[in-house]
Amino acid sequence: MPRPEDAAAQAGTHADPDAAVPVAVRPAAPGSAVAPPAEPVAASASAPTPGTRATAVPDRPAEILPRPAESPSRAGRRRPTAPARRGSADPVKSLMHHHRDLCERAVSPLEIAAGLEAHGLTDRTAARYRHRDVFALAEELYVRTPARPTGPAMAAPPSPGPDTEARAGWTLLALLPGAACLATAGLLRTTEGVLGGGVRAAVLVTGALLVCLALRLCLGRGPLRAPEGAGRAGMYACWLLGFAVYGDGLIAQVVSGGPDGPWEAGPAPLLGLTAALAPAAWCAHLFTVRAHRKLTGSRTLEEFGAGVRPLLLAAVALFVCALLPLLFLADLGFGGDGTPVAAAALGVLFFLARLLAAHGLPEPGTVALAAACALEAAAPALVLAGRLPGLEPLARPVHVLVAAGGTGAVPALACGAAALGLLVHASAALSRASAHTRA
Repeated sequence: MPRPEDAAAQAGTHADPDAAVPVAVRPAAPGSAVAPPAEPVAASASAPTPGTRATAVPDRPAEILPRPAESPSRAGRRRPTAPARRGSADPVKSLMHHHRDLCERAVSPLEIAAGLEAHGLTDRTAARYRHRDVFALAEELYVRTPARPTGPAMAAPPSPGPDTEARAGWTLLALLPGAACLATAGLLRTTEGVLGGGVRAAVLVTGALLVCLALRLCLGRGPLRAPEGAGRAGMYACWLLGFAVYGDGLIAQVVSGGPDGPWEAGPAPLLGLTAALAPAAWCAHLFTVRAHRKLTGSRTLEEFGAGVRPLLLAAVALFVCALLPLLFLADLGFGGDGTPVAAAALGVLFFLARLLAAHGLPEPGTVALAAACALEAAAPALVLAGRLPGLEPLARPVHVLVAAGGTGAVPALACGAAALGLLVHASAALSRASAHTRA
């Protein structure tokens, strides 16, 4: 009687050719030319042992598998892949996502260009975004911003120059401080010897309050308005104005061995500086309008900066030409010698500090005003310290300066040095496009 194993083997030998049974394929020996034929096994055989692979093959002679050395190389069968890309495929899109708030708030490509320039992007950096300059890059960002309907690529914002009515309004406000100061000085001059000391003091205090109120109104509107405030500049300005009025008398008494009495006041610089507020406002207005036109017509940041620097120097020179006659007349009206060098330096320092504050840069002006205050305060302090034993050399520079240029040489040097340094900084800061955009 045949065994079950023999019956199963015979059935597997005469089975349908199309039927498939599992077979175990042994790996080819490393030195053999062909792989050994497959050995049939029962369908209920156990799982293949490690190192073997279970496949389903028909009951036909097993295919002869080539050796690994004869297999075609993987490099020939692998489909070529595209070279890996470096960076983003659309760098402008990533930049637009990074500066989304700037692009959505901007009303023109100029504001986007100024914002990019404020974040450190230059024309050389714009080349990385496949644009020739920052302005061209800003135009594409402006058009591609989805939060705003696209318009003309160079739809410039309205000119910063106000209309005729507004211009007349801030011009009138700029005249008020000088008028209040002139009225107070004239009243004190005409009533000298007629009114008592208490009445004259009341007139002086009232006039000072009117001047401060008019000054606040003047600086709150027009081209001299600081949108972000002036910080501590007001405190330093009060010190400098007080030193301009009483500084000459203080230096004279300290150098001569004092102080030993009330300081003599010189109100001429205060009158001339308050009267120069109207020319200062007009010079700032002209500079702002011309710079805005230059920004609209420029194509590169270097071109804009090269065009704005001469405008700044011209505005400062025009202000000086208007300031000197006013100071000269005020000094002559109060019996001075007509050479207000210190007051002129203070006026230029005030003009530059306020011009920077009006363009959103109040910190440099505050630092310059504080430096001038420190130099003016150091002069009498050094003279007084030089009276101590062994510290006489401290007072020598002040004595030499006063002997060479008078008591006015101290504030002239302090304010002149601060104004010169501020002018150098302003020529760089105001030549940037970001200083000429409005919210």
